[in-house]
Amino acid sequence: MIETIPTYKFKNQTGFYKGKVRDVYTIADDFLVMVVSDRVSAFDVVMPEPIPYKGQVLNQIAAEFLDATADIVTNWKIDTPHPMVTIGHKCDPYPVEMIIRGYLTGSSWRTYKSGQHEICGVTIPDSMHEHQKFDKPIITPTTKAEQGEHDQDISREEIIAQGLVSEDEYNLLEEYTYKLFERGSEIARQHGLILVDTKYEFGVKDGKIYLIDEIHTPDSSRYFYADTYQENFDKGLPQRQLSKEFLREWLMENGFQGRKGETLPKFTPEVVQMVSNRYLELYEKVTGKQFKKVDYTNLEKDIFSAVETSLKNL
Repeated sequence: MIETIPTYKFKNQTGFYKGKVRDVYTIADDFLVMVVSDRVSAFDVVMPEPIPYKGQVLNQIAAEFLDATADIVTNWKIDTPHPMVTIGHKCDPYPVEMIIRGYLTGSSWRTYKSGQHEICGVTIPDSMHEHQKFDKPIITPTTKAEQGEHDQDISREEIIAQGLVSEDEYNLLEEYTYKLFERGSEIARQHGLILVDTKYEFGVKDGKIYLIDEIHTPDSSRYFYADTYQENFDKGLPQRQLSKEFLREWLMENGFQGRKGETLPKFTPEVVQMVSNRYLELYEKVTGKQFKKVDYTNLEKDIFSAVETSLKNL
């Protein structure tokens, strides 16, 4: 598995950023090389053990969905020269993330259950139940936090009033968000899944809006199994789901929510394997394809060679 890789030096490289789970290289101040590691984070904390094949799963699912939604909005992807790498346009990101929810679950349910029936300026009807479907998906944006900080809920009105995004641009981001979620939901249905909620990030390059980052992956999205959703909902049972929520729930059961003074529980080999299996399961379920594991033998060399070859064509 790959927890981290040596900092490469690519031709015409002008910048480098090490994120929680990805290493990002800037090329000629115009393009990005994103290498997705096997590191995994939850509650804005990087877990102590890498998860085998997690990086490959995220990168390949994102590539699939970027291609499948390119007719809705232009996206940053140019090439995926290696299963763990995407090369694309460098954009100036909007300082907000567009989170869209089709169901009351996860953090939104925890907020609702605490008695708060308004999220990001959106009023949630009374008497709703966990995992209940909204009449129409709701958008609950967050600020895009700096490294080491937590994203903060924010309303549409606050975003515009603070000048984070102009009203005209925000209207476009909302339109793209609804259309992307609809397309993602259609594809999920074809594979027996429900796209429950997800997030999208957008940026600007040369005055044009681009969809950036990953989309519809288990790190940015939540899926339910469609065949058992209604029965489990009617009986008040937990939903069978494919997402990183199971990891958050496991951490909470073991006394960790990323708060000061809390200690991460031990990641045993069994826990690591469980998380890895969930990622592989989601890949095959959501894409309908058999997962082909990347060869870790000469991974660093393979990544460098693939990227250098691709960069020659930019």
